[in-house]
Amino acid sequence: MKKLNQIKKNLLDIFFPKFCLGCGKEGIYLCQDCRACLEVSEDSFCLCQNPKRLIEEGKCRKCKSKELDGLYFGVSYQNKLIKKLIRQFKYEPFIKELAKPLTDLIITHFLLLDKAHNFWEGKILVSIPLSKRKLKKRGFNQAEEVAEELSKIFKIPLIFNCLVKIKETPPQAELSEKERKENIKGLFLVKEKEEVKDKKILLVDDVYTTGATMEEAAKVLKEAGAKEVRGIVVARG
Repeated sequence: MKKLNQIKKNLLDIFFPKFCLGCGKEGIYLCQDCRACLEVSEDSFCLCQNPKRLIEEGKCRKCKSKELDGLYFGVSYQNKLIKKLIRQFKYEPFIKELAKPLTDLIITHFLLLDKAHNFWEGKILVSIPLSKRKLKKRGFNQAEEVAEELSKIFKIPLIFNCLVKIKETPPQAELSEKERKENIKGLFLVKEKEEVKDKKILLVDDVYTTGATMEEAAKVLKEAGAKEVRGIVVARG
């Protein structure tokens, strides 16, 4: 089976060669040189990015009304290469293999934070879901792909399909901040409340911009009994 998979991979590389999305180098979607140019976040600020109040210390005054208890992000979404990588991950032609290099940015972020092993104990991963229509079109959920990589590396459970999207909505990227908040109201449902009850949840998505999507998901998870919900994303806008 391994030999057959390698043959398939070799054929794909021949007929559909990979090129670095940064410099065009053949053989990889993100080469080491371009990866080295990406500045990974070394801090864990609260949601409003107040540098005097790290999320481990609790919410600052500006963030007290938030449902999300904090946010970890690998890099800034303002970086042009990051935008390109994430867009190729999410939009046609979908490059599913970008899950690993993008997740590596999150992993590097946590290594720079020097998180103790017990930080991961007692926590579970939950990914932001896609609608059935989008999942069918794309063939994969980009947030779930990132969550799976994190689950492998940090050895914590990923709970599949407990959080579901129950209605179709326009893409958030096309809306204003006010429209985004209205767009996601009543968007999510927790199917199996016992899976999240009294749990500390790490909620995974690709990008955090206004935070409307993650706030709504965190609200629904807490209503279902979650003890704590913190976000993990590749990039923050």
